[in-house]
Amino acid sequence: MHRRNFIRLSAAAPIALSQIGTLMALEADNAYRREIGIQLYTLRNELEKDPVATLKQVAAAGYKQVELYGFPKSDAMISAAQDAGLAIHSAHFEWDTVVNPKDAEMSDFARILEKAKKIGLSHLVIPFLHGPNRSTLDDYKKVAAHANKAAAMSKAAGIQLSYHNHSFEFEPKEGGKSGYDVFIEEFSKEMQFEIDIFWVKVAGMDPVELLQKLTGRVSQLHLKDLKADVAVPNFGSGLPKEAFKELGKGSIPMEPIIVAAKAAGVKHCHVEQDQSPDALASIQQSIAYLKSL
Repeated sequence: MHRRNFIRLSAAAPIALSQIGTLMALEADNAYRREIGIQLYTLRNELEKDPVATLKQVAAAGYKQVELYGFPKSDAMISAAQDAGLAIHSAHFEWDTVVNPKDAEMSDFARILEKAKKIGLSHLVIPFLHGPNRSTLDDYKKVAAHANKAAAMSKAAGIQLSYHNHSFEFEPKEGGKSGYDVFIEEFSKEMQFEIDIFWVKVAGMDPVELLQKLTGRVSQLHLKDLKADVAVPNFGSGLPKEAFKELGKGSIPMEPIIVAAKAAGVKHCHVEQDQSPDALASIQQSIAYLKSL
């Protein structure tokens, strides 16, 4: 070998090794792609018209599991998913049963747990907070206290309770502290996070850094992409529908997030797209991108 070629190859070796390392990490982590889920809110309009046909198309696209919304009022989705051979591990549920319980025993949430256990769910997720529950840091502390109590109930039933973020939780409040900071501090070891990487990015933060910070405390991820020219941070002033993009069509690198998810101990990843002119086409594009990684 000529000395010039030897030097060129030697110089390239660290880069090649780095690329091989990344590919190996992705290969070791490809259970997320093999078992990729879909948050069914993405297909809410289609499901309202024909849940059976819609879930068959989800399975045909290559998705292996679904995450419910509106649980426990989701029997049609459950039946259609089961008929299509799709696993159901997780559900977004009627969150006021935890956030604003009607009694100290959280009896309404206890009934949700009973149904969740009956159909074999392993995850329940608080999906949102109304304005009165997130105005001040004290509001967030109150939510955390309720969530911790519900998480203990969930653990006893063999179910993991988590909280799903938007961007408003990251808005600085008193002393520059955010509601999400409160949750990080106040959540018990039984209470975990479902991180929506899109909304983390909208809040002007790095999803990989947040995953690393919360290693061992993240149960699931929502994967969606953000239009490249959207101004961030945005803590709730509204986003145009076109801000929501299929995976690989926006500004968020997915490969580092998938690698970080494995290191953080994430159990499941779900594609979601809140807004789309053609939701079925969008989920097909997103899974095609994931399979290409």
